[in-house]
Amino acid sequence: METRPQSPRPPGTPRWVALFHRPASGTWQVGAEAPDREPVLYALGEMTQTLRARGEDVTVDLWGPGDGAWRRYDISAPAPAPAPTPTAQPPAPGDQAPTPLTERLHSRRHQALMAGLSKAGLYDLTAEDVKAVQTVVDRLDEATVRTLARWLAAAGPGN
Repeated sequence: METRPQSPRPPGTPRWVALFHRPASGTWQVGAEAPDREPVLYALGEMTQTLRARGEDVTVDLWGPGDGAWRRYDISAPAPAPAPTPTAQPPAPGDQAPTPLTERLHSRRHQALMAGLSKAGLYDLTAEDVKAVQTVVDRLDEATVRTLARWLAAAGPGN
């Protein structure tokens, strides 16, 4: 019987992180990370489906915040109850309510930028940094965000 390898705790402040195990190298790789659980779970599902389609065995760990510290979550367990949020106001005249596609594209831009920041060695984001990330994600298209993330990754430690 094969034992499941243990993933290392991600560095930096707690956020949602999906780690994929690479059996060939025996290493763990960040597959997705974001301040919210849902985009990471979505990316985790997409990546798992892709890896299985390639015939690869998939071993994944989900890390996130728990009582102010890192906590490993059981992926098969239901999501924790979300914190109560204020009631959404209807969109202003001229504004459109976000569609699932626009929300998904927003999440993809956010994940790409966070991955670039992570590869650049920037894990501990301040509130001002989080606001800057959100502004970039809101205002730039996906191709531009991915280019920016690639630049950050290339400038990161070890490159």
